[in-house]
Amino acid sequence: MTFLKPAQRQTLWWLAFGLTLVYLFYNLIAVLTPFLFAAIIGYVLNPGVDWLARHHWPRALASFLMIVIFLFLSCFLVLTIVPVMQHELAELQQRIPGLLERLNTVVAPRLLESFGIHIEFSGYSLRKLISDKWATEDLMSTVMASIKVGGSALFSLAATAFLLPMVLFYLLLDWHHVARRAEDLVPRRWHTQVLGFVREIDVLLSQFLRGQLSVMLILAAYYSIGLAVAGFDVALPVGIFTGLLVFIPYVGFATGLALALVAALSQFGDWYGLWAVALVYGIGQVLESFFLTPRLVGGRLGMSPLAVIFALLAFGELFGFFGVLLALPASAVVMVGLRHLLRLYLASDLYRVP
Repeated sequence: MTFLKPAQRQTLWWLAFGLTLVYLFYNLIAVLTPFLFAAIIGYVLNPGVDWLARHHWPRALASFLMIVIFLFLSCFLVLTIVPVMQHELAELQQRIPGLLERLNTVVAPRLLESFGIHIEFSGYSLRKLISDKWATEDLMSTVMASIKVGGSALFSLAATAFLLPMVLFYLLLDWHHVARRAEDLVPRRWHTQVLGFVREIDVLLSQFLRGQLSVMLILAAYYSIGLAVAGFDVALPVGIFTGLLVFIPYVGFATGLALALVAALSQFGDWYGLWAVALVYGIGQVLESFFLTPRLVGGRLGMSPLAVIFALLAFGELFGFFGVLLALPASAVVMVGLRHLLRLYLASDLYRVP
């Protein structure tokens, strides 16, 4: 390395140091999980803490209050949705033999005969398999047994749940101090460019999160009211669950629709429930796609449907379920970086010089 200039050698050493840190972070991802979650949740909660601080609340008290509100809402959603899903699946379990019988003897033959297809279905073995399996075992016990959660996974989950509120509190308390320290570490020659890059990301994410939250709340209210008018007993939890899942494009709507169909089959057991779900969710999809999202979120992140699907699949493959949740916000960061790289490329001699 004697042929390199001192500045070049220093750059290589810092590059090696950075790659070492990335390697360590990758291998310590389980330890860093509560800190990463705290950073993500802190980004969402910090505007509320700042608002309370501007209205003369001590920042420690404001941080504590926002964490309490966040934990309360999280527990409320879990305690509302999980019992409903258990109840609906138990009801569906009792109705499955009758539903399959009706499908085999009435629905399927008539539907196929209308197209000139004459096929006789035998659902006896399938009905017997499902009935025997679910009649002798508790559904949740079966699911938990199939997951086979190991002791290390349980310990990691418990550690995350215990550390998350504590880390989140101290992070919110020192949010601006941490941001200033990070800003001070940026090399002076890149300071202006990096700050502009970060501000652009912050504006895009803030606009996206505020707009998406508004869409989620409106759709949660719509689905709850629509299902209640249709006579669903579980209209409120299913409607709230569907509205909140809108945050995950396509996957969220499909999951909420599936849950509503389960509720329709378990409560009504006839065509009325299915038609009601189709009407409510069809209107909701039109409302979300053509009115709420364009007005409240704008063009979202400027991503095409194919890009959204690719982002969901890619981040889901890399980071699992939480990768799906964070696919679109993370894509915003990637898109801002790509726009800056495109500007640099168009201004470079590689592009301009023939």
